[in-house]
Amino acid sequence: MKCRNQWLALPLTGGLAAALLTGCGTESGGAGDTGDAVVMGMSDDVLATDPASGYDPGSWLLFNNVFQSLLSFPKGATEPAPEAAESCGFTDTEAKVFKCELRDGLKFSNGNALTSKDVKFSFDRMRKINDGDGPAIMFPMLDRVQAPDAKTVVFKLKYSDATFPSKIASGAGSIVDHREYDMNRLREDGKAVGSGPYKLDSFDKEQAAFSVNSGYKGTAKVKNEGVAIKFFHGDQKGLKKALLEDRIDLAYRGLAAADIADIEQDTSKDVDIVEGTSAEVQHLVFNMKDPVAGKLGVRKAMAYLLDRDALVKEVYQDTATPLYSIVPAGISGHNTAFFDTYGARPQRAKAAAALRSDGIDGKVKLTLWSTPTRYGPATDHELRAIAKQLNASGLFDADVKSVAFDQYEKDIEAGKYGVYVKGWVPDYPDPDNFTQPFFGKGNVLGNHFENGTITGKIIPGTATESDRAKTDKQYGQLQDIVAEQLPVLPVWQAKQYAVVRDSVYGLESCLDASTVFRFWEISKG
Repeated sequence: MKCRNQWLALPLTGGLAAALLTGCGTESGGAGDTGDAVVMGMSDDVLATDPASGYDPGSWLLFNNVFQSLLSFPKGATEPAPEAAESCGFTDTEAKVFKCELRDGLKFSNGNALTSKDVKFSFDRMRKINDGDGPAIMFPMLDRVQAPDAKTVVFKLKYSDATFPSKIASGAGSIVDHREYDMNRLREDGKAVGSGPYKLDSFDKEQAAFSVNSGYKGTAKVKNEGVAIKFFHGDQKGLKKALLEDRIDLAYRGLAAADIADIEQDTSKDVDIVEGTSAEVQHLVFNMKDPVAGKLGVRKAMAYLLDRDALVKEVYQDTATPLYSIVPAGISGHNTAFFDTYGARPQRAKAAAALRSDGIDGKVKLTLWSTPTRYGPATDHELRAIAKQLNASGLFDADVKSVAFDQYEKDIEAGKYGVYVKGWVPDYPDPDNFTQPFFGKGNVLGNHFENGTITGKIIPGTATESDRAKTDKQYGQLQDIVAEQLPVLPVWQAKQYAVVRDSVYGLESCLDASTVFRFWEISKG
């Protein structure tokens, strides 16, 4: 039997056949068998070095390499496995008590021992600070954390949540040293002390430097001597130029689709494009109380007219894929409800019939609202292309307006927009993270959509099921309901790309649906 990083179904208290995590992976990291240091460029900023605050892709990239969580996502996996923990599992039939036993010999990079006291402190601190830009929002179900002995941690939940293991396996589960962090306030010195494979040696606006943590004990095997990140602060052209001029070894997050296409076609450069899977998605959102978008006939007409294939080719040069579901491909529970209901090509006759069924005979005057950079630099271009598709049918008179993100969010909350765009990068690769935030009570979309079957039956029902594969039917039902009632219209699912020099290897292990970018998998020859 393979023992490395896998789920085992074992009977627990009360006869529950629940998921118990066990791990027997590599017990050391260190710098053995490592290659040279790697220099990467990134257009994203790292907004925080304190895990109680950061809730953005750049910050979580840092957290996933400097800090350990009890669980983590192995490369290519969408189910968590032990990392700082030796084993974890629910100990009750209702998925409300989650217990972990720590590995032996865990230490922070400063030499301090890591015990259950640090785990409890990390979660208590994150929730107490409750930073508006932090991950505390992910843990409304958490009642209290107990540390009955140095190696045991027990999480008591207020209500059932079978996705709790995935949540603590994310950057939100980062464990900090209770001697180094203040319980009541964020760390503001730009430093970080964790027990992960890397140490943060320096951090400023221009770059961050990481060295290998020789005292690390976990599942990662480090393949380089360290990593440096140069920040380009959204400067896509500068990032591309630095790569082509051999000033960086790889570019991650931030190259424009056109740049990737140009590099791919130019065989004279000593660079390679590495493509990976991603669970990042983008939707059009409908305000269900809007006098125009609130009409089902209008939403159905748009669903019949949207040509996703043409859109991703024109705007994204095929660096994204058409999305016909709420749960993206690669995540359990995924189906193709929107493809099955509305097809893949524009169907003007069906769109016109949908409008007529709602008593609409003339052109539908409609504004598509956008924000220029928050969901990617091509968002405005994308919405103009969608408006053009709608208008080409002769059924719509659509235009596009774009506003800065701060104003955009305020206007959505005030109900000023009928149709607007939203992007989503998952916190963890489970169908719950693509459904509960959008369609549960108090959903983040602000579109006034409510469905009793979803909130009263499907979401609570899936929350109690530890075997996530057994939720596929329920999530399929949820996606069918959404396709029928159309509170949102899925548009595309992203691909992940890294562009690397010929001498850099291992990026295939860094680009998957977990969104964990694993420094330790990269080598430089």
